[in-house]
Amino acid sequence: QVQLVESGGGLVQAGGSLRLSCAASGRTHIMNSMGWFRQAPGKEREFVAAIKRSTGSILYADSVKGRFTISRDFVKNTMALQMNNLKPDDTAVYTCTATTALGLTMDPNEYGYWGQGTQVTVSS
Repeated sequence: QVQLVESGGGLVQAGGSLRLSCAASGRTHIMNSMGWFRQAPGKEREFVAAIKRSTGSILYADSVKGRFTISRDFVKNTMALQMNNLKPDDTAVYTCTATTALGLTMDPNEYGYWGQGTQVTVSS
């Protein structure tokens, strides 16, 4: 079993920056990739970014390319999402996730482990 805990959410003005962190524990060796999804109230869950735990290969959603940067520490089993030039449309609950799948994916059905989520609110 894998446990994931997010931190770093908060309230920020449009154009500002925020850094989210995710700490993994338990059977972390079974995780091949980690990533982030987000969901606003009444909206469908949306893929944000993912990273392979071993190689560092990265996949981004088009909506965040050039603004968000995902990273990981293989030894510490942690992951971060640096969010720059935030927009009101970025407002959502951001959730850390992990998968045993070998390849990078934006399919939520491929992710078997989920954190509780952290709220990000961007004011206009």
